Amino acid sequence: MYPVIRFVYHYLKHRNAPALAPGEPHISQHRCWPIDLDLWRELNNGRTLTLYDLGRIQLAKRMGLIKALRANGWSMTMAGVTARYRRRVVMFDRFEMRSKAIGHDGRFLLLQQSMWKGGEALSSVVYRVAVVGENGIVPTAEVLTAMGLGGWNPALPDWVEAWVAAENARAWPPEV
Repeated sequence: MYPVIRFVYHYLKHRNAPALAPGEPHISQHRCWPIDLDLWRELNNGRTLTLYDLGRIQLAKRMGLIKALRANGWSMTMAGVTARYRRRVVMFDRFEMRSKAIGHDGRFLLLQQSMWKGGEALSSVVYRVAVVGENGIVPTAEVLTAMGLGGWNPALPDWVEAWVAAENARAWPPEV
């Protein structure tokens, strides 16, 4: 079940937060509740990705992406993710989530998010975000222009470029 109450809470909490410059992180505080646990009494990996939604939506709002989506009749969808889990998150743990845009590849915006507790990274994800309009994926140059960020084109870290290349080379549909 989607954490609607948490979504509303974070929306209200951050509704007046100032705009973010490209590459600047949105930082939010979270807690692992009993409903988030798997059979091993730790934060479920699927729920982790759902919780990352909460940070990503606020990041998109603060960067001006949500405003551009609404103005142009576009929507946002996840086109790929790579995740790395390193430390357990157990019931009632508090953690910080950091979400930021790290660049684009012409088709997709690239976002990095991580969870932290006591200065230690717990998990990290990188998402490929597709902005979709009536005719399919909207080129990132058009999206960035609509956001007022037309000249934003940071160099991607080598490992992100390698992941993007691997995703582009991956067979689709998958062989079963």
